[in-house]
Amino acid sequence: MMKITNIVLCALALFVVSTILPARPKSRDDVGLKWLETNFELLDSVSKAIHAFAEPGYQEYKSSTLLISILEENGFSVEKGVAGIPTAFVATYGEGKPIIGILAEYDALPGLSQAAVPYRQPVVEEGYGHGCGHNLLGTGSLAAALAISKWLAQGHLGTVKLFGCPAEEGGGAKNYMVRDGVFDGLDAAFIWHPATRNQTNLNSGSATMTIDFTFHGKGAHAGAQPWNGRSAFDAVEALDYMTNLMREHVRPETRLHYAVTRTNPAPNVVPDLSVVRYYIRHPEVEYMKAVTERVIKAAEGAALGTGTTMSYELINSNYPVLANSVLCDIVCKKQNEVGGVILSEAEKEFCREILKNTGRDPEDFGNFAEVAPEVRPNRPLGSSSDAGSVSFVAPTAKLYVACCTLGGGGHSWQQVAVGGTTIGTKAVVNVGKIYYLTALELFKKPELLKAAREEFLKARGKDFVYESLVGDRKPPLDYRN
Repeated sequence: MMKITNIVLCALALFVVSTILPARPKSRDDVGLKWLETNFELLDSVSKAIHAFAEPGYQEYKSSTLLISILEENGFSVEKGVAGIPTAFVATYGEGKPIIGILAEYDALPGLSQAAVPYRQPVVEEGYGHGCGHNLLGTGSLAAALAISKWLAQGHLGTVKLFGCPAEEGGGAKNYMVRDGVFDGLDAAFIWHPATRNQTNLNSGSATMTIDFTFHGKGAHAGAQPWNGRSAFDAVEALDYMTNLMREHVRPETRLHYAVTRTNPAPNVVPDLSVVRYYIRHPEVEYMKAVTERVIKAAEGAALGTGTTMSYELINSNYPVLANSVLCDIVCKKQNEVGGVILSEAEKEFCREILKNTGRDPEDFGNFAEVAPEVRPNRPLGSSSDAGSVSFVAPTAKLYVACCTLGGGGHSWQQVAVGGTTIGTKAVVNVGKIYYLTALELFKKPELLKAAREEFLKARGKDFVYESLVGDRKPPLDYRN
Protein backbone atom coordinates (compact mmCIF):
# COMPACT_ATOMS: atom_id res chain seq x y z
CA MET A 1 0.00 0.00 0.00
CA MET A 2 2.88 2.32 0.91
CA LYS A 3 4.53 1.68 -2.51
CA ILE A 4 1.33 2.50 -4.39
CA THR A 5 0.84 5.69 -2.36
CA ASN A 6 4.39 6.84 -3.12
CA ILE A 7 3.94 6.20 -6.83
CA VAL A 8 0.69 8.20 -6.85
CA LEU A 9 2.31 11.07 -4.95
CA CYS A 10 5.29 11.15 -7.35
CA ALA A 11 2.98 11.19 -10.37
CA LEU A 12 0.92 13.99 -8.83
CA ALA A 13 4.07 15.99 -8.10
CA LEU A 14 5.28 15.62 -11.68
CA PHE A 15 1.91 16.77 -12.98
CA VAL A 16 1.94 19.88 -10.76
CA VAL A 17 5.51 20.79 -11.74
CA SER A 18 4.76 20.37 -15.43
CA THR A 19 1.79 22.72 -15.21
CA ILE A 20 3.71 25.42 -13.32
CA LEU A 21 7.13 25.47 -14.99
CA PRO A 22 7.49 26.57 -18.64
CA ALA A 23 8.17 23.69 -21.01
CA ARG A 24 11.73 23.64 -22.34
CA PRO A 25 12.04 22.86 -26.05
CA LYS A 26 12.96 19.24 -26.83
CA SER A 27 16.10 19.68 -28.94
CA ARG A 28 16.36 16.00 -29.88
CA ASP A 29 13.15 16.33 -31.87
CA ASP A 30 13.98 19.57 -33.66
CA VAL A 31 16.58 20.15 -36.36
CA GLY A 32 17.18 23.85 -35.63
CA LEU A 33 17.59 23.50 -31.89
CA LYS A 34 19.78 20.45 -32.35
CA TRP A 35 22.00 22.40 -34.75
CA LEU A 36 22.41 25.20 -32.20
CA GLU A 37 23.26 22.83 -29.37
CA THR A 38 25.83 20.94 -31.42
CA ASN A 39 27.55 24.01 -32.90
CA PHE A 40 28.54 25.88 -29.75
CA GLU A 41 32.23 25.76 -30.69
CA LEU A 42 31.57 27.25 -34.14
CA LEU A 43 29.54 30.12 -32.70
CA ASP A 44 32.11 30.63 -29.94
CA SER A 45 34.90 30.91 -32.51
CA VAL A 46 32.94 33.41 -34.62
CA SER A 47 32.07 35.59 -31.64
CA LYS A 48 35.65 35.61 -30.37
CA ALA A 49 37.07 36.32 -33.83
CA ILE A 50 34.85 39.41 -34.26
CA HIS A 51 35.72 40.38 -30.68
CA ALA A 52 39.41 40.31 -31.65
CA PHE A 53 38.87 42.15 -34.96
CA ALA A 54 37.19 45.08 -33.09
CA GLU A 55 36.67 47.10 -36.26
CA PRO A 56 35.27 50.65 -36.45
CA GLY A 57 31.94 51.37 -38.11
CA TYR A 58 31.96 51.10 -41.93
CA GLN A 59 35.40 49.43 -41.71
CA GLU A 60 34.26 45.98 -40.54
CA TYR A 61 35.80 44.16 -43.49
CA LYS A 62 37.10 41.13 -41.58
CA SER A 63 33.92 40.78 -39.51
CA SER A 64 31.53 40.96 -42.46
CA THR A 65 33.73 38.66 -44.55
CA LEU A 66 33.71 36.03 -41.78
CA LEU A 67 29.92 36.16 -41.41
CA ILE A 68 29.40 36.01 -45.18
CA SER A 69 31.71 33.02 -45.59
CA ILE A 70 29.78 30.99 -42.98
CA LEU A 71 26.44 31.94 -44.51
CA GLU A 72 27.58 30.92 -47.99
CA GLU A 73 28.96 27.65 -46.64
CA ASN A 74 25.47 26.96 -45.29
CA GLY A 75 23.67 27.59 -48.58
CA PHE A 76 22.70 31.25 -48.27
CA SER A 77 22.87 33.51 -51.30
CA VAL A 78 24.56 36.78 -50.32
CA GLU A 79 24.26 40.23 -51.86
CA LYS A 80 27.32 42.22 -50.82
CA GLY A 81 27.93 45.95 -50.61
CA VAL A 82 24.26 46.90 -50.46
CA ALA A 83 23.20 50.58 -50.29
CA GLY A 84 26.69 51.65 -51.38
CA ILE A 85 28.22 50.33 -48.13
CA PRO A 86 31.11 47.87 -48.66
CA THR A 87 30.59 46.03 -45.35
CA ALA A 88 26.78 45.74 -45.58
CA PHE A 89 25.10 42.62 -46.97
CA VAL A 90 21.85 40.69 -47.27
CA ALA A 91 21.98 36.89 -46.96
CA THR A 92 18.90 34.93 -48.09
CA TYR A 93 17.77 31.34 -47.62
CA GLY A 94 14.50 29.72 -48.73
CA GLU A 95 11.76 30.89 -51.03
CA GLY A 96 8.34 32.41 -50.87
CA LYS A 97 6.39 34.04 -48.08
CA PRO A 98 6.56 34.78 -45.25
CA ILE A 99 9.90 36.60 -45.18
CA ILE A 100 11.53 36.89 -41.76
CA GLY A 101 14.42 39.33 -41.31
CA ILE A 102 17.07 39.26 -38.58
CA LEU A 103 19.46 42.17 -38.11
CA ALA A 104 23.17 41.67 -37.36
CA GLU A 105 25.64 44.30 -36.16
CA TYR A 106 29.41 43.99 -35.74
CA ASP A 107 31.01 47.43 -35.25
CA ALA A 108 33.19 48.35 -32.25
CA LEU A 109 33.55 51.51 -30.17
CA PRO A 110 36.65 53.74 -29.83
CA GLY A 111 38.64 53.74 -26.59
CA LEU A 112 37.27 50.43 -25.32
CA SER A 113 39.91 47.93 -26.38
CA GLN A 114 39.94 45.20 -23.73
CA ALA A 115 41.17 41.63 -23.33
CA ALA A 116 38.78 38.94 -22.07
CA VAL A 117 40.09 39.26 -18.50
CA PRO A 118 38.26 40.51 -15.37
CA TYR A 119 40.42 43.61 -14.93
CA ARG A 120 41.19 46.61 -17.12
CA GLN A 121 43.68 45.52 -19.78
CA PRO A 122 43.48 47.17 -23.22
CA VAL A 123 44.72 45.04 -26.11
CA VAL A 124 45.59 48.24 -27.98
CA GLU A 125 45.92 51.49 -26.03
CA GLU A 126 42.98 53.74 -26.95
CA GLY A 127 41.95 51.13 -29.52
CA TYR A 128 38.51 49.84 -30.43
CA GLY A 129 36.51 47.31 -28.46
CA HIS A 130 33.04 45.77 -28.48
CA GLY A 131 31.76 47.85 -25.57
CA CYS A 132 28.18 47.24 -26.65
CA GLY A 133 28.66 43.55 -27.37
CA HIS A 134 28.20 43.75 -31.12
CA ASN A 135 30.47 40.75 -31.62
CA LEU A 136 27.76 38.82 -29.76
CA LEU A 137 24.93 40.67 -31.50
CA GLY A 138 26.16 39.75 -34.97
CA THR A 139 26.89 36.15 -33.99
CA GLY A 140 23.55 35.68 -32.20
CA SER A 141 21.67 36.87 -35.27
CA LEU A 142 23.81 34.57 -37.42
CA ALA A 143 22.92 31.65 -35.11
CA ALA A 144 19.20 32.33 -35.45
CA ALA A 145 19.33 32.62 -39.25
CA LEU A 146 21.34 29.40 -39.61
CA ALA A 147 18.99 27.48 -37.32
CA ILE A 148 15.95 28.69 -39.27
CA SER A 149 17.60 27.67 -42.55
CA LYS A 150 18.00 24.09 -41.26
CA TRP A 151 14.23 23.89 -40.77
CA LEU A 152 13.49 25.48 -44.15
CA ALA A 153 15.84 22.96 -45.78
CA GLN A 154 13.42 20.20 -44.82
CA GLY A 155 11.05 21.40 -47.54
CA HIS A 156 9.12 24.12 -45.69
CA LEU A 157 7.98 27.23 -47.53
CA GLY A 158 9.30 30.57 -46.34
CA THR A 159 12.38 32.80 -46.39
CA VAL A 160 14.88 34.00 -43.81
CA LYS A 161 17.12 37.00 -44.43
CA LEU A 162 20.11 38.03 -42.36
CA PHE A 163 20.94 41.71 -42.77
CA GLY A 164 24.55 42.67 -42.18
CA CYS A 165 24.27 46.17 -40.70
CA PRO A 166 27.51 48.13 -40.17
CA ALA A 167 28.16 51.25 -38.10
CA GLU A 168 25.25 51.20 -35.66
CA GLU A 169 27.29 53.24 -33.18
CA GLY A 170 26.70 56.66 -34.71
CA GLY A 171 27.18 55.85 -38.38
CA GLY A 172 23.56 54.83 -38.95
CA ALA A 173 24.02 52.36 -41.81
CA LYS A 174 20.47 51.04 -41.46
CA ASN A 175 19.10 54.48 -42.32
CA TYR A 176 20.84 54.36 -45.69
CA MET A 177 19.81 50.73 -46.19
CA VAL A 178 16.16 51.59 -45.45
CA ARG A 179 16.33 54.56 -47.82
CA ASP A 180 17.56 52.22 -50.58
CA GLY A 181 14.72 49.73 -50.01
CA VAL A 182 16.93 46.96 -48.57
CA PHE A 183 14.29 46.00 -45.97
CA ASP A 184 11.26 46.24 -48.27
CA GLY A 185 8.97 43.21 -48.35
CA LEU A 186 9.70 41.91 -44.85
CA ASP A 187 6.81 40.39 -42.92
CA ALA A 188 8.69 40.75 -39.62
CA ALA A 189 12.08 42.03 -38.43
CA PHE A 190 13.94 40.98 -35.30
CA ILE A 191 16.67 42.73 -33.38
CA TRP A 192 18.35 41.95 -30.07
CA HIS A 193 20.93 43.40 -27.73
CA PRO A 194 23.27 42.21 -24.97
CA ALA A 195 22.03 43.32 -21.55
CA THR A 196 22.16 42.68 -17.82
CA ARG A 197 18.78 40.92 -18.00
CA ASN A 198 16.70 38.52 -20.08
CA GLN A 199 13.65 40.43 -21.28
CA THR A 200 11.47 41.64 -24.11
CA ASN A 201 10.70 45.33 -24.03
CA LEU A 202 8.14 47.43 -25.87
CA ASN A 203 9.50 50.85 -24.87
CA SER A 204 10.20 52.99 -27.89
CA GLY A 205 13.58 54.69 -27.46
CA SER A 206 14.49 58.02 -29.05
CA ALA A 207 14.84 59.48 -32.49
CA THR A 208 18.38 60.77 -33.06
CA MET A 209 20.19 63.39 -35.10
CA THR A 210 23.98 63.27 -35.43
CA ILE A 211 25.65 66.46 -36.75
CA ASP A 212 29.26 67.59 -37.11
CA PHE A 213 29.79 71.34 -36.63
CA THR A 214 33.03 72.64 -38.16
CA PHE A 215 34.35 76.08 -37.21
CA HIS A 216 37.06 77.88 -39.17
CA GLY A 217 39.00 80.66 -37.47
CA LYS A 218 42.39 82.30 -37.85
CA GLY A 219 45.55 80.77 -36.39
CA ALA A 220 48.02 82.78 -34.33
CA HIS A 221 50.70 82.49 -31.65
CA ALA A 222 48.70 82.45 -28.42
CA GLY A 223 51.49 84.10 -26.43
CA ALA A 224 53.04 86.60 -28.85
CA GLN A 225 50.07 87.83 -30.92
CA PRO A 226 46.77 86.32 -29.75
CA TRP A 227 44.91 89.41 -30.95
CA ASN A 228 45.61 88.38 -34.51
CA GLY A 229 43.82 85.05 -34.01
CA ARG A 230 40.19 83.99 -34.08
CA SER A 231 39.83 80.74 -32.17
CA ALA A 232 37.76 78.01 -33.77
CA PHE A 233 37.84 76.24 -30.40
CA ASP A 234 36.33 79.30 -28.70
CA ALA A 235 33.41 78.88 -31.10
CA VAL A 236 33.02 75.23 -30.06
CA GLU A 237 33.04 76.25 -26.40
CA ALA A 238 30.49 78.99 -27.07
CA LEU A 239 28.20 76.51 -28.82
CA ASP A 240 28.56 73.99 -26.01
CA TYR A 241 27.82 76.68 -23.41
CA MET A 242 24.65 77.74 -25.21
CA THR A 243 23.37 74.19 -25.62
CA ASN A 244 23.99 73.55 -21.93
CA LEU A 245 21.85 76.60 -21.14
CA MET A 246 19.24 75.17 -23.51
CA ARG A 247 18.79 72.03 -21.38
CA GLU A 248 16.44 73.91 -19.01
CA HIS A 249 14.24 74.94 -21.91
CA VAL A 250 13.65 71.67 -23.72
CA ARG A 251 11.36 68.79 -22.78
CA PRO A 252 12.80 66.47 -20.11
CA GLU A 253 13.08 63.51 -22.52
CA THR A 254 15.52 65.48 -24.72
CA ARG A 255 19.15 64.37 -24.72
CA LEU A 256 22.06 66.54 -25.92
CA HIS A 257 25.56 65.03 -26.12
CA TYR A 258 28.71 66.33 -27.75
CA ALA A 259 32.37 65.48 -28.20
CA VAL A 260 35.18 67.54 -29.71
CA THR A 261 36.58 65.38 -32.48
CA ARG A 262 39.22 67.71 -33.89
CA THR A 263 41.20 70.76 -32.77
CA ASN A 264 44.82 71.84 -32.34
CA PRO A 265 46.08 70.17 -29.14
CA ALA A 266 48.72 72.81 -28.40
CA PRO A 267 47.55 75.44 -25.85
CA ASN A 268 49.95 78.05 -27.23
CA VAL A 269 48.34 77.96 -30.68
CA VAL A 270 45.11 79.75 -31.51
CA PRO A 271 43.34 76.94 -33.45
CA ASP A 272 42.08 77.79 -36.90
CA LEU A 273 39.93 74.63 -37.14
CA SER A 274 37.77 72.79 -34.60
CA VAL A 275 35.03 70.18 -35.01
CA VAL A 276 32.40 69.10 -32.49
CA ARG A 277 29.99 66.19 -33.00
CA TYR A 278 26.46 66.45 -31.55
CA TYR A 279 23.84 63.82 -30.79
CA ILE A 280 20.36 65.28 -30.41
CA ARG A 281 17.67 62.89 -29.19
CA HIS A 282 13.97 62.92 -28.40
CA PRO A 283 11.23 60.26 -28.60
CA GLU A 284 9.28 62.35 -31.15
CA VAL A 285 10.80 62.92 -34.56
CA GLU A 286 9.30 66.39 -35.08
CA TYR A 287 10.43 67.65 -31.68
CA MET A 288 13.92 66.28 -32.33
CA LYS A 289 13.96 68.26 -35.59
CA ALA A 290 12.88 71.42 -33.74
CA VAL A 291 15.65 71.07 -31.12
CA THR A 292 18.14 70.44 -33.92
CA GLU A 293 17.18 73.74 -35.54
CA ARG A 294 17.81 75.51 -32.23
CA VAL A 295 21.26 73.91 -31.95
CA ILE A 296 22.09 75.00 -35.51
CA LYS A 297 21.05 78.56 -34.66
CA ALA A 298 23.27 78.43 -31.58
CA ALA A 299 26.18 77.31 -33.78
CA GLU A 300 25.56 80.26 -36.09
CA GLY A 301 25.58 82.57 -33.07
CA ALA A 302 28.78 80.99 -31.76
CA ALA A 303 30.51 81.69 -35.07
CA LEU A 304 29.22 85.25 -35.19
CA GLY A 305 30.33 85.98 -31.63
CA THR A 306 33.85 84.58 -32.08
CA GLY A 307 34.60 85.99 -35.52
CA THR A 308 34.73 82.53 -37.11
CA THR A 309 32.76 80.75 -39.81
CA MET A 310 30.68 77.60 -39.39
CA SER A 311 29.50 74.75 -41.56
CA TYR A 312 27.69 71.60 -40.50
CA GLU A 313 27.18 68.11 -41.87
CA LEU A 314 24.38 65.65 -41.11
CA ILE A 315 26.00 62.29 -40.32
CA ASN A 316 23.03 60.20 -39.26
CA SER A 317 19.40 60.46 -38.19
CA ASN A 318 16.95 57.73 -37.30
CA TYR A 319 13.45 57.10 -36.04
CA PRO A 320 12.62 55.76 -32.55
CA VAL A 321 11.95 52.02 -32.29
CA LEU A 322 8.30 51.21 -33.03
CA ALA A 323 7.99 47.93 -31.13
CA ASN A 324 5.23 45.55 -32.21
CA SER A 325 3.33 43.97 -29.31
CA VAL A 326 2.09 40.97 -31.35
CA LEU A 327 5.64 39.99 -32.23
CA CYS A 328 7.06 40.90 -28.82
CA ASP A 329 4.50 38.70 -27.07
CA ILE A 330 5.60 35.71 -29.15
CA VAL A 331 9.27 36.47 -28.46
CA CYS A 332 8.52 36.76 -24.74
CA LYS A 333 6.76 33.39 -24.76
CA LYS A 334 9.69 31.74 -26.53
CA GLN A 335 12.21 33.37 -24.22
CA ASN A 336 10.39 31.89 -21.24
CA GLU A 337 10.46 28.47 -22.92
CA VAL A 338 14.19 28.67 -23.57
CA GLY A 339 15.01 30.21 -20.19
CA GLY A 340 17.93 32.34 -19.13
CA VAL A 341 21.69 31.98 -19.42
CA ILE A 342 23.07 29.31 -17.07
CA LEU A 343 26.57 30.16 -15.85
CA SER A 344 29.18 27.67 -14.70
CA GLU A 345 30.93 28.29 -11.40
CA ALA A 346 34.04 29.46 -13.29
CA GLU A 347 31.93 31.97 -15.26
CA LYS A 348 30.35 33.25 -12.05
CA GLU A 349 33.80 33.71 -10.56
CA PHE A 350 34.81 35.72 -13.66
CA CYS A 351 31.85 38.05 -13.00
CA ARG A 352 32.77 38.32 -9.31
CA GLU A 353 36.32 39.35 -10.22
CA ILE A 354 35.02 42.04 -12.57
CA LEU A 355 32.84 43.44 -9.81
CA LYS A 356 35.71 43.41 -7.32
CA ASN A 357 37.80 45.37 -9.79
CA THR A 358 34.93 47.80 -10.34
CA GLY A 359 34.38 48.49 -6.64
CA ARG A 360 31.05 46.66 -6.54
CA ASP A 361 29.58 43.86 -4.45
CA PRO A 362 31.07 40.69 -6.03
CA GLU A 363 27.76 38.85 -5.70
CA ASP A 364 25.78 41.57 -7.48
CA PHE A 365 26.38 40.39 -11.04
CA GLY A 366 22.70 40.15 -11.94
CA ASN A 367 20.38 37.26 -12.58
CA PHE A 368 21.50 35.58 -15.76
CA ALA A 369 19.32 32.51 -15.24
CA GLU A 370 15.86 34.07 -14.86
CA VAL A 371 13.65 35.73 -17.47
CA ALA A 372 12.27 39.09 -16.36
CA PRO A 373 8.63 39.98 -17.08
CA GLU A 374 7.92 41.62 -20.40
CA VAL A 375 7.93 45.44 -20.18
CA ARG A 376 4.88 47.06 -21.71
CA PRO A 377 5.16 50.64 -23.00
CA ASN A 378 5.36 53.07 -20.11
CA ARG A 379 8.12 55.53 -21.03
CA PRO A 380 10.49 56.00 -23.95
CA LEU A 381 14.09 55.04 -23.37
CA GLY A 382 16.86 57.62 -23.64
CA SER A 383 18.89 55.32 -25.86
CA SER A 384 18.41 54.97 -29.59
CA SER A 385 19.32 52.78 -32.54
CA ASP A 386 19.19 53.03 -36.30
CA ALA A 387 17.02 49.90 -36.08
CA GLY A 388 14.27 52.40 -35.29
CA SER A 389 14.13 53.33 -38.95
CA VAL A 390 13.68 49.66 -39.87
CA SER A 391 10.77 49.44 -37.42
CA PHE A 392 8.90 52.05 -39.47
CA VAL A 393 9.06 49.91 -42.64
CA ALA A 394 8.44 46.44 -41.13
CA PRO A 395 6.83 45.10 -37.92
CA THR A 396 9.71 44.74 -35.45
CA ALA A 397 10.42 43.10 -32.10
CA LYS A 398 13.42 43.53 -29.81
CA LEU A 399 14.94 41.09 -27.35
CA TYR A 400 17.43 41.49 -24.50
CA VAL A 401 19.61 38.61 -23.33
CA ALA A 402 21.83 38.67 -20.23
CA CYS A 403 25.53 38.61 -21.05
CA CYS A 404 27.06 41.51 -19.12
CA THR A 405 27.45 42.19 -15.41
CA LEU A 406 25.88 44.98 -13.41
CA GLY A 407 29.42 46.23 -12.81
CA GLY A 408 29.46 47.74 -16.26
CA GLY A 409 26.62 47.78 -18.75
CA GLY A 410 26.92 48.80 -22.37
CA HIS A 411 29.81 50.99 -23.56
CA SER A 412 32.19 49.77 -20.86
CA TRP A 413 35.37 47.70 -20.65
CA GLN A 414 33.45 45.24 -18.47
CA GLN A 415 31.09 44.46 -21.36
CA VAL A 416 34.05 43.93 -23.68
CA ALA A 417 35.63 41.54 -21.19
CA VAL A 418 32.50 39.42 -20.69
CA GLY A 419 31.71 39.50 -24.39
CA GLY A 420 34.96 37.71 -25.15
CA THR A 421 34.09 34.69 -22.99
CA THR A 422 31.76 31.70 -23.14
CA ILE A 423 29.26 33.75 -21.10
CA GLY A 424 28.62 35.75 -24.25
CA THR A 425 28.49 32.64 -26.42
CA LYS A 426 25.83 31.10 -24.18
CA ALA A 427 23.75 34.22 -24.78
CA VAL A 428 24.36 33.84 -28.52
CA VAL A 429 22.93 30.30 -28.43
CA ASN A 430 19.91 31.50 -26.42
CA VAL A 431 19.20 34.20 -29.00
CA GLY A 432 19.40 31.59 -31.75
CA LYS A 433 16.89 29.35 -29.96
CA ILE A 434 14.46 32.16 -29.13
CA TYR A 435 14.33 33.61 -32.62
CA TYR A 436 14.32 30.16 -34.22
CA LEU A 437 11.22 29.17 -32.22
CA THR A 438 9.64 32.57 -32.90
CA ALA A 439 10.15 32.18 -36.65
CA LEU A 440 8.63 28.69 -36.63
CA GLU A 441 5.55 29.99 -34.86
CA LEU A 442 5.15 32.68 -37.52
CA PHE A 443 5.77 30.28 -40.41
CA LYS A 444 3.10 27.94 -39.07
CA LYS A 445 0.53 30.59 -38.06
CA PRO A 446 0.18 33.25 -40.77
CA GLU A 447 -2.68 34.85 -38.83
CA LEU A 448 -0.08 36.13 -36.34
CA LEU A 449 1.78 37.97 -39.07
CA LYS A 450 -1.51 39.45 -40.26
CA ALA A 451 -2.23 40.74 -36.75
CA ALA A 452 1.31 42.13 -36.48
CA ARG A 453 0.90 43.96 -39.79
CA GLU A 454 -2.43 45.45 -38.73
CA GLU A 455 -0.93 46.74 -35.48
CA PHE A 456 2.08 48.11 -37.36
CA LEU A 457 -0.03 50.08 -39.83
CA LYS A 458 -2.23 51.46 -37.06
CA ALA A 459 0.78 52.52 -34.96
CA ARG A 460 2.37 54.38 -37.89
CA GLY A 461 -0.90 56.15 -38.73
CA LYS A 462 -2.96 55.86 -41.89
CA ASP A 463 -1.34 58.90 -43.53
CA PHE A 464 2.23 57.93 -42.69
CA VAL A 465 4.76 58.08 -45.52
CA TYR A 466 8.32 57.09 -44.73
CA GLU A 467 10.69 60.03 -45.05
CA SER A 468 14.42 59.41 -44.92
CA LEU A 469 15.88 61.60 -42.20
CA VAL A 470 19.32 61.49 -43.85
CA GLY A 471 18.09 63.05 -47.09
CA ASP A 472 20.06 62.19 -50.21
CA ARG A 473 23.55 62.26 -48.69
CA LYS A 474 25.87 59.31 -49.23
CA PRO A 475 26.70 56.96 -46.34
CA PRO A 476 29.44 58.63 -44.20
CA LEU A 477 31.98 55.86 -44.69
CA ASP A 478 34.75 57.91 -43.02
CA TYR A 479 32.72 59.20 -40.06
CA ARG A 480 35.16 57.64 -37.56
CA ASN A 481 37.98 59.71 -39.11
